[in-house]
Amino acid sequence: MAAHPGGSVPGVLKQFDAVIGDLSMAPFDLAPRRFGRVTACDGGLIEVSGLAVPIGGLCRIDDGKGNQLTAEVIGFRNGRTMMMMLGDSVLLRPGVTVRPEGRPGMLPVGSAYLGRAVDGLGQPIDGGPPLRCPSEWPAGGKRTGALDRASVREPFDTGIRSINALTTLGVGQRVGIMAGSGVGKSVLIDMIAEGAEADVVIVGLIGERAREVSDFVARHMSGEAKARTAVIAVPADHAANLRLRGALLATSLAEYFRAQGQRVLLIQDSLTRIAHAAREIGILLGEPGAARGYPPSALSTLTKLVERAGNSAESGGSITAIYTVLADGDDQNDPVVDTARSILDGHIVLSRELAQRGQYPAIDVGASLSRVMSDVAPGEHSALARRFRALVSSYESNRDLVLMGAYRAGADPMIDRAIALQPKITQFLSQDPGEKVPLARAGDELAELIGYDQ
Repeated sequence: MAAHPGGSVPGVLKQFDAVIGDLSMAPFDLAPRRFGRVTACDGGLIEVSGLAVPIGGLCRIDDGKGNQLTAEVIGFRNGRTMMMMLGDSVLLRPGVTVRPEGRPGMLPVGSAYLGRAVDGLGQPIDGGPPLRCPSEWPAGGKRTGALDRASVREPFDTGIRSINALTTLGVGQRVGIMAGSGVGKSVLIDMIAEGAEADVVIVGLIGERAREVSDFVARHMSGEAKARTAVIAVPADHAANLRLRGALLATSLAEYFRAQGQRVLLIQDSLTRIAHAAREIGILLGEPGAARGYPPSALSTLTKLVERAGNSAESGGSITAIYTVLADGDDQNDPVVDTARSILDGHIVLSRELAQRGQYPAIDVGASLSRVMSDVAPGEHSALARRFRALVSSYESNRDLVLMGAYRAGADPMIDRAIALQPKITQFLSQDPGEKVPLARAGDELAELIGYDQ
């Protein structure tokens, strides 16, 4: 056999090993190819006849001009399959062919996502080559019993001084960052993604502005952090079911790495946009709106998504999940905010008033809570945190009197101490975006501050 001009024959053949390996693992489908026809399209809802596909299945629609459109099955009605486009429906025509594709309810997962930015279908948006992921994971997750979840016993280092010291999080905890628009949620998750201690960081940017997606990828997909980070981004101008699919892909990918025994940090921005997507789909199917237009299925979607995070007793891995929650109109009683507060293991509230004072991150210490802090932080640390909260609460309750000069020194020892420590308290709660404060250092600084008060 003659040698290949570019090198030896064995060297050339090795280039095909990966491709051959993928083909060998791919299942062969020898069943007859089924197809249906588009019979109606109303408000983004597509009716297809002659095709029975499970909910969650993907289908390819041939517009008759060589273009392939993608749709997802979202329900059934009167013997017809209801679908929703994952893209634009401008080219859709009645009577075109619809064919099922892939395995319904399964999402591709694997280490190939690390260092990459993809959309809700797992397609690259960073200009890189397509991902090869032979492994699959159920879009709805693998259901486990309540007793199969390991308890939260270890502290989680976020790199944020005020969170580490005053609302200490635990490995495997689910926590929400709740705030109105323009208060600093994006900057805070940037800081956590950069400073947190985790083996893998999965970031789901769901329903956000395309500019924010581009900026986040530019900041975090470089240097050492790139090798452990995966970004699933579906901007606000994409279809509702594609946004929801992006959230499911991010969660499934986190579950996959947890099953490998790794510590995963899952960041979903934002839970409110996911609820908006679920609401759009529910209303499209005719489900009646309940709380402020949210159908029951939209809020239950949040519960199912959040409950998938946590510790695994079987693998020893964990998913520490941080969800941003947009409080529309700064309303902390918004249905999404209220639902998130009830199902999460803690919440960090950002205050617009503090942001206007120039304090960043604008964390409202009194309104923030970590339900596992007593389990992961030493008793002495928790006591110092409670005393710090008391000082902040005393000052904020009497701030107007102090600023007007109406408060008389000596009237209340607690207020006197709070006034004396106020500059140091403000400095303690503030942190530059590029600064990282480890958990141990945050505890030492808290002890030093409270010790100064004594």
